[in-house]
Amino acid sequence: MNIKPIGLGLLTVGLIGCNWTPKEKNTDEAETYPDIKIVGAMKNVMRKGELGSSIDLDTISDKNGLYGLGPISYLTGELLINNGKSYVSKVNSDSTMSVEKNVKSSAPFFVYGNVTEWNEMDLPSYIKTIQDVEKFIDDKTSELKRPFAFKLIGQVSSAIIHIQNLPEGTKVSSPDEAHQGKINYNIANENAEIIGFFSTEHKGVFTHHDSFLHMHLITKDESSMGHLDELEIGEMKLYLPKK
Repeated sequence: MNIKPIGLGLLTVGLIGCNWTPKEKNTDEAETYPDIKIVGAMKNVMRKGELGSSIDLDTISDKNGLYGLGPISYLTGELLINNGKSYVSKVNSDSTMSVEKNVKSSAPFFVYGNVTEWNEMDLPSYIKTIQDVEKFIDDKTSELKRPFAFKLIGQVSSAIIHIQNLPEGTKVSSPDEAHQGKINYNIANENAEIIGFFSTEHKGVFTHHDSFLHMHLITKDESSMGHLDELEIGEMKLYLPKK
């Protein structure tokens, strides 16, 4: 029996299969895109206990229009870079936090990029929640290079933000262990700025497994800053990078 045609057929199928790319993918590796840089991975922190520094914020040289976010090394707080200004938030108590400008910080995973020109748009009145924002951005940015940074500026009716506060010396091998000590804070009727990063390809890298977004909120008076978990928008504008 001549098996050559069968082998050729299998080879053809294999080659066709190699050309298929899923819409979403996850990666462990640090990546560099034209506009965005990604260091470390959330899932390596949460499941492998890689809590130490992957990047020192003061080593990012280009501060012009720089935006970035992630947790502090060893999960002892939250980090935000907003237009070149670096903020660190830490837990003081169940109801209070400290927020200071400090570039001498490091992160186990971090996403950042430079944006100097934005397109501003009004959000429709039906856009209220994080899920609404995610779908709206996904629909509006099909031709935008991904991943990318974005921001929301305006009035927040209510929000819940958290700050990591892992006890010193804690070993981490699961998300539940990683979130030990985490404190939630309620935000109500505040003017705020939300810095976010969008990607359909980085679940578990810099977004959670069930989201295309990672966002940190900072109030206008800079007294509160943390990872955004829940949101009800009052009236905000959306800013997307110019193409």
